[in-house]
Amino acid sequence: MTMTELDIHADDYALTVHTSQDILECMKKGKLDSISVLTNMSCSGACMELLAKTVPELPFLPAMSVHLDFVEGKCLAGSGEVPLLARKESDYIGLSWGKLFLLSFLPGKRKTAKAQLKKEIRAQIAAGQKEIVRCMKIAEEHGIPCKQKGLRIDAHQHAHMIPVVWEALTEVIEEECYPVEYIRNSKEVLGVFLSDGSLWKTYRPVNFIKNRLLYLLSFKVDRYAKDHAMQRMYLWGLVMSGRMDYDRIVRLYPSMAVKAEKEHRILEFCIHPGRMLAEEVTKEVDAQAADDFYLSPDRAVEKDAVMRLSDGACALLGRRKNIL
Repeated sequence: MTMTELDIHADDYALTVHTSQDILECMKKGKLDSISVLTNMSCSGACMELLAKTVPELPFLPAMSVHLDFVEGKCLAGSGEVPLLARKESDYIGLSWGKLFLLSFLPGKRKTAKAQLKKEIRAQIAAGQKEIVRCMKIAEEHGIPCKQKGLRIDAHQHAHMIPVVWEALTEVIEEECYPVEYIRNSKEVLGVFLSDGSLWKTYRPVNFIKNRLLYLLSFKVDRYAKDHAMQRMYLWGLVMSGRMDYDRIVRLYPSMAVKAEKEHRILEFCIHPGRMLAEEVTKEVDAQAADDFYLSPDRAVEKDAVMRLSDGACALLGRRKNIL
């Protein structure tokens, strides 16, 4: 039976209070190895306060990543400093993935876009790092295990993989001398999903496009990991994005684990166990994303998968895991 290092990761902590409460419930049961924290939502402060108060109750503190967001929330650098990123006549950030990607290839705007992205990245990392260090300190004071050593970074909708964003991010890391231990590589194996023909109709076609596009953008992240002594990884959360259910995970896990083990990569489940409430949909949240994902009952399906994946078989912290 193949065993590989498995990181059960929840995205979108601090998206809303209810989303965060769902994720905290998983954390209290010791089900999550890591989480991503949004720093630019209006509720981010309240959600991080809730996390800080909960730390003493946890069996361990999951590793925490700053979840860079250029799609929703506030411009932490100030809309006047990042007008290309801000929605018209507002302090809210609001660039779609497509617009960010396009800015990578527009000579007249790329330089300006990168400069503004760097300002926003600095602001979001600073806000997240402050809260993460605070939670780590509380954990230490209460004897709560925590495996985090340095700064961890990923991004909402995997936007850090976009060329101009990646360039801005890596320049900020170098200029600020951030002690980065992890940057998500949104590199997902496709062949595993195609190996079981009975599951083909259960995937959303658009997710295959996401998989291939992010795979093409993943090689620079692999090179960066190698050059900076970071462990390489595979992500699991693109083809099944929107519904990471337990049954399909268990069916596909052996093949995915073999692939990760063969290439000496960590296997990260990117899952969304937190659900937004209808009353939490505000003007800072993308309405289409709320309808398609944040309010979806499939978020409850993913929470159920988190709870079942870890039961009995997965060690709590820093150990090799097997879900079968």
